[in-house]
Amino acid sequence: MFRDPVQSLETQPSPSVGAIRPLRVGMIGMGTVGAGTFRVLARNQALIAGRAGRGIEVVVVAARNLARAVGVVGTDVALTNDPMQVATHPGVDVVVEVAGGTGAAREWVLAAIAAGKHVVTANKALLAVHGSEIFAAALEHGVAVAYEGAVAVSIPIVKALREGLTANRIEWVAGIVNGTTNFILSKMRDEGLDFAAALQQAQALGYAEADPSFDIDGVDAAHKMALLAANAFGMPVRFADAQVEGITRLQGLDVACAEQLGFRIKLLGVARRREDHGVPGIELRVQPALVPATHLMAQVNGSMNGIMVKGDAAGVTMYYGAGAGSEPTASAVIADLVDVARLGGTHAAQRVPHLGFHAHAVDNALAVLPRAAVHTRHYLRVPVHSGEQTGAVGAWLATQQVPVAQVQLACDQALPPGTGPQVLVLTGAVAQATVDLAMHALAAHPAVAGPVATLRVEMLEG
Repeated sequence: MFRDPVQSLETQPSPSVGAIRPLRVGMIGMGTVGAGTFRVLARNQALIAGRAGRGIEVVVVAARNLARAVGVVGTDVALTNDPMQVATHPGVDVVVEVAGGTGAAREWVLAAIAAGKHVVTANKALLAVHGSEIFAAALEHGVAVAYEGAVAVSIPIVKALREGLTANRIEWVAGIVNGTTNFILSKMRDEGLDFAAALQQAQALGYAEADPSFDIDGVDAAHKMALLAANAFGMPVRFADAQVEGITRLQGLDVACAEQLGFRIKLLGVARRREDHGVPGIELRVQPALVPATHLMAQVNGSMNGIMVKGDAAGVTMYYGAGAGSEPTASAVIADLVDVARLGGTHAAQRVPHLGFHAHAVDNALAVLPRAAVHTRHYLRVPVHSGEQTGAVGAWLATQQVPVAQVQLACDQALPPGTGPQVLVLTGAVAQATVDLAMHALAAHPAVAGPVATLRVEMLEG
């Protein structure tokens, strides 16, 4: 028998006169993240209260599996299977949404905001898709929406952009923000596995879901980069405009060839300020890319995350940590709760803005540049009929206005048995439109013996 959340909270005694009332939390979701959040709050209760200036107490939880939930929270917390009861409960100050999804979660969050409650969420998909609506509603009702747990969970990157780097004109943000794909790519490089075998291993170890499409197709990383770009550049959340490419078509052959050239392949999210024909815009993209093997980003392995930010005053700063997991996510969620607990009577205009810039300063005209305008170096792997045609490939690319920085033949150790000769090309920086035209023409070149593989190269220079 579970207690009615309304009745049980109404019968709780009021704090004594002069005492600072604890921040009362309602949680929606008691899965991996919810359970981790409750455990860390309970374990570090005094420490957290000392930093927040008041206690933080979970008073009601909505969960699909009530029997499992009571095993986590015990009998002192009211339970319900109706999330809307938590979202609108008069005895709750802040709603923590860790159930996920973009449909019902949107309704719960908007209901909580309309009821005058602050919201903390780790739901990056919700904010990437519905963030503009949610942040506008929060501004209207004078409440905060905090989401540090939505991006690279253990890394306080949102706080770094909104507060620590607030003096900087941000030039670019780039990083590994999906642990599943980073684990897969690490296995492909270290153990020579193909993509399918590495994915299977990731699923067996719990790093990848049974349906891993959001991760391996790059969508999860794009959700996060859309939020980071908004905070970095003072633009709306533009997830729908991001260019997204996953790792499903990546071949082990290219992983090996990249190593030969002194690079490693990572699924990178990139948000970069640029001008296209004098018009400012933002490159917002996720794609597998070559990174120099000696670069710090190339050392981010396994399921870890790493993010770099280039500011005009601070230069390059780098942030590293776990990108997933119960308690790493809980760490970020509770950090947001502490921020909410500290708000006290702070007027909404004096709070840290949801996206780092106050509403009047957001540049709604700042657009995401089209794919054709993206300007990067490139890696090409060109199958040829004979290794003697190596020089011809480089010379022909130069005639197509593709700046060629390096051309060499793939060594035998990088090639699977039965693979013909492969010419490896590193280009200088060039517009994607130029590369696309050259690749289309190169496919018909008589020296070429099969499909040409192309990947971007990111030097991530300071």
